[in-house]
Amino acid sequence: MAFLDLVHIEKAFGTTRVVKDFNLTVAKGEFVSFLGPSGCGKTTTLRMIAGFETPTSGSIRIDGREVTGLKPNQRNIGMVFQSYALFPNLTVDQNVEFGMRVAGVDRTTRRTRVKEMLGIVGLADFGARYPFQLSGGQQQRVALARALAVQPQVLLLDEPLSALDAKIRISLREEIRAIQRRLGITTIYVTHDQEEALSMSDRVVVMNQGRAEQVAQPFEIYNRPATRFVASFVGTLNTFEAEVEEPATGTVRLGEERVTLGRVLPTGRVTLALRPEMLKLGGGEGRVTLPATVREVHFLGSVIRMRADVAGTPVAFDTFNMSDSPPPEIGAVVRLGIRPTDILVLGD
Repeated sequence: MAFLDLVHIEKAFGTTRVVKDFNLTVAKGEFVSFLGPSGCGKTTTLRMIAGFETPTSGSIRIDGREVTGLKPNQRNIGMVFQSYALFPNLTVDQNVEFGMRVAGVDRTTRRTRVKEMLGIVGLADFGARYPFQLSGGQQQRVALARALAVQPQVLLLDEPLSALDAKIRISLREEIRAIQRRLGITTIYVTHDQEEALSMSDRVVVMNQGRAEQVAQPFEIYNRPATRFVASFVGTLNTFEAEVEEPATGTVRLGEERVTLGRVLPTGRVTLALRPEMLKLGGGEGRVTLPATVREVHFLGSVIRMRADVAGTPVAFDTFNMSDSPPPEIGAVVRLGIRPTDILVLGD
């Protein structure tokens, strides 16, 4: 059942349409990420849910209540900003308490909830400190506690981790997801970081030029992209132009090899795609092998990424770092194995 419902949402600034016929239904307790490049409309959509922007057309409902024309303080929404937006002259306790004070919550309840929220975000002993005495990660935890303290129906997070270093980002995203699951709060999370979106979300909305290109679970987004944009934007992708030889069986020619995909294809040429991890060095059972000349080798720790030429096409492929088996030398000719079932046929 829909808890948050966005119906035919449009937003224009002057003659520029930045959100176009956006539709989304979110279940109670679901964690949904908006993922896309800068300028795709994801933050504008979030701001319309929050009430900071008014849709040009369309409607927004929360738990069956029409909120399209309501002010932010009338929507029972918690918001966490990229910039933290903490009051520098207030202590941590006072920052977390602020929204409840504005809402008229009584003092005893405020105090109890501040203590509870700071405990949840791991800052139980930090109540008397000021923002300048905290690290960036700690400040973002305070901002999260403040948003949760008002007991919102929907939690909105606008790229909350983008200003933090990589290790803290990974730790905090795990904490945010754990807290969200514990509280069962409906959450919309805006990010341009694919790893964040894929690792945290029940579903991901991939946005491009103001439209939702695909709405699906992370596994589906990555392995079965609905459009060429989603396939190319999410993860790394190798693409091949291939000639269809037998449309009924999906047989194509890749270099000197014929590969049968087992699906009906159009006549003529098609664009095929493979993720780097789907290419196996040396082949294997059920794989078609193609000759490749290694051009680059990049050591990434647990994974080694190589680039090679396959039938005149540059290709990236990954292999695990096995300490007793060094990667091939640059210039070496190797065989790369491909499972036909792993090959994507890109549409529009």
